[in-house]
Amino acid sequence: MADFLIMITTVDTHETARKLSRSAVEASLAASGQVTGPIETTYRHFGKVAEGTEYQVTFRTTADRQKALESHIVASHSYDSPEVIVFGIDAGRAEYLEWITRATR
Repeated sequence: MADFLIMITTVDTHETARKLSRSAVEASLAASGQVTGPIETTYRHFGKVAEGTEYQVTFRTTADRQKALESHIVASHSYDSPEVIVFGIDAGRAEYLEWITRATR
């Protein structure tokens, strides 16, 4: 597994996205959280196709913070089964990766 990660989730309102981003950074679970949206989403729910508007939050964190950040997202989320997807950062500018480490301590 990579030492540095990008973790994403989607939420239903801009305010929820901002609060989730801020609370994760304040708790040193993520070095940053970026809110994108609104985004239009098409999904299957209870056997039916539905559409809605969501906001995506993208976090930068370290591998040792992965479980804690995921738990934070799930505990703060209004969805029954929130999206939490993790991507490893295979390479990056050394100074940037060092900042992620410092910001999550």
